[in-house]
Amino acid sequence: MKKIILMSAIALTSIGARAQDLNTVLEKTFTSFDTTWDQAKQVEFSNKLSLIAKRWDTSWLTHYYLAFSRVVLTYQEKDPNKKDSYLDEAEKELQDAVSILKKDNDETYVLAAQIANARMGVDPMQRYQKYGPIFKEDLENAQEINPDNPRMYYLQGVAKFFTPKAYGGGKKTALPYFEKAEGLFTKEAAAGKDITMPHWGKNKNEYFLNQCKTEDKDN
Repeated sequence: MKKIILMSAIALTSIGARAQDLNTVLEKTFTSFDTTWDQAKQVEFSNKLSLIAKRWDTSWLTHYYLAFSRVVLTYQEKDPNKKDSYLDEAEKELQDAVSILKKDNDETYVLAAQIANARMGVDPMQRYQKYGPIFKEDLENAQEINPDNPRMYYLQGVAKFFTPKAYGGGKKTALPYFEKAEGLFTKEAAAGKDITMPHWGKNKNEYFLNQCKTEDKDN
């Protein structure tokens, strides 16, 4: 009996150590990705996230963060075909994450909305009718689960920011969304979230918030 208890304790310790190793590596790599604006560095760290997802392939988080990184890579990529290729990877990794979870949560819905928005961004005029409703529906699903998720409002703000004023967008329209997100990001930070609970977006939200508070002739 003592031997069984001892073996169980060793097994639990080993599992805990592996989880700790994953969290340490994942947080370091994702933070490096999320805090650089350099495209080459982003590609480098996204590829590292891919290796992490392969090593820890039963963790929904590794697939989630890899999917997120592939979406972000499209923002500075010029080649439309490569953008879609990144988004194909993002969709596949997000599907893997949801399969492991066995259901969507608010974060997976938000990321699905981000993918839809990025798809639309490849060719807005041709893709708006298809991906605009998907973007909206995914955010509505996320809000039903967690209305205090700041990333929902951040993404809505970004969408409005890059929409021409003539079509209901612009800085003034986007500002309330970034302000709403700011309060929720502050609340989220106070709760002390770590890599096991997605909390990206605060720094980018601050950037767009400041942009919205400046005036120019186009917005």
